[in-house]
Amino acid sequence: MTIITILYFILILGVIVFVHEFGHFIFAKKAGIYVYEFSLGMGPRIFKFKRKNDETVYAIRVLPIGGFVQLAGEDPELDKDIPKEKRLQSKTWMQRFLTMVAGVTMNFILAIVILFIIALVNGVSLDTRYVTEVDKTVYTNLVDGDKIIKVNGRKTNNYDKLALEIAASKNYEFDMVVVSKDNVKKTVHVKAKKTKDENKNEVYDFGFKLTGHKKKGILVSLQYAFLKFFTTIEQMIFTLIYLFTGRLSLKMLSGPVGLYSVVGQAASNGFLNILSLIALFSINVGFINILPFPAFDGGWVMFLVIEKIKGSPVKEKTQAIINAIGFYLLMLLMLYITFNDILKFF
Repeated sequence: MTIITILYFILILGVIVFVHEFGHFIFAKKAGIYVYEFSLGMGPRIFKFKRKNDETVYAIRVLPIGGFVQLAGEDPELDKDIPKEKRLQSKTWMQRFLTMVAGVTMNFILAIVILFIIALVNGVSLDTRYVTEVDKTVYTNLVDGDKIIKVNGRKTNNYDKLALEIAASKNYEFDMVVVSKDNVKKTVHVKAKKTKDENKNEVYDFGFKLTGHKKKGILVSLQYAFLKFFTTIEQMIFTLIYLFTGRLSLKMLSGPVGLYSVVGQAASNGFLNILSLIALFSINVGFINILPFPAFDGGWVMFLVIEKIKGSPVKEKTQAIINAIGFYLLMLLMLYITFNDILKFF
């Protein structure tokens, strides 16, 4: 199981990173930007090659936790022998903008395509907020088919928002408003019990399960793919808000170690679950990368927006310093998240 999990882990990260970096790569090439390297993975190179009449080094590196496309113009110190017309800064504003957002765009397209395929094969429910298998020893006023519309006074228009509001509740205790098939609203108090699953992992038993009405077909699959994409984006926006306001703790975030654990659980449930993870993490990678934070793609887009507003580019040296600071802050955050992920195993 461990070997399979490792292989799936590498597959998921590899696909997501390849698609993201290929987006940057293909738009950079189309714009005539000199590309030093297209690399999958981080750390020392374990394999590399060059194509005929192509300046780019294609490489695989030892750690399968990322990748990059290195463009002329990102580091002025390396560009002394590169013609100015081949550098990123020499290109039009739109060429630079498209090159920077191409990775995120490719991640989003990949996710939507995968979600569509899963829905087409498996059938899906467009709304999974209906309770089922209600434990009558716990709830006397909650019945199968009731639909959850609020948690702690906050609307839950979709399953992803519902899951987020439950996660943000203190010790998984909350009030939820449900509406019956007869359109009668009622409030139910929920206090989850901590228990263990068959793998002895800690889980919470809410005394009911959630379900929806499954459908199949091209149109419903297409609708599901876009709906799931936008609800996931919405969930991530609210997650950021809740992190800043203190409703969610940084300890709830996961990095590569946490991802490995999730992959192990998904692998035991079949390949479609692995595809679902690829779609979910592809959206996550795209969303995080487009945030206006230095060292992310969104940081470069932020510089481009500033340039558009002020009518002149931000100085290269200033960009380099800001990106370096952002990179080190990001590394500190990753160390913190990874440390917390490791603690969860003990």
